[in-house]
Amino acid sequence: MNISNEEYGELTKRRSHNSKLYKTVPMAFLTGGLICTLGQLLTNLYMMAGISKDTASSLTSISLIFLSILFTGLEWYDRIAQHAGAGTLVPITGFANAVASPALEFKSEGYVLGLGAKMFVIAGPVIVYGVSASVVYGIIYYIAGLFMK
Repeated sequence: MNISNEEYGELTKRRSHNSKLYKTVPMAFLTGGLICTLGQLLTNLYMMAGISKDTASSLTSISLIFLSILFTGLEWYDRIAQHAGAGTLVPITGFANAVASPALEFKSEGYVLGLGAKMFVIAGPVIVYGVSASVVYGIIYYIAGLFMK
């Protein structure tokens, strides 16, 4: 199929649907807020059980990651994301979904070439740029500390 850039642009324009911002923005806000509220609720419950704040925070992260991966495996996460949009991209749950989704999709190709190779297809660049940015920030912080004594 040989088409020009103009024809491709026209085809894309016809096939794409416009987002209804009046609907998608509040839904994303509410969903992201609900996920964060769930996280705070879990932290409070863990602390009420006598767990220290640091440990409760770690357990909350683990719980949210577990729920996100479970919902991805049960194919609920995509259904929620269809209605919630970017609200499901709250960092910890969205990242867990980004790792789990390709892993589940390619598990039939084996543990090494399927699951292992494809697991970080989406999340890999996030890790690379996150680590790179933290190294740059650390260097700047160190250099600034030398001059601000």
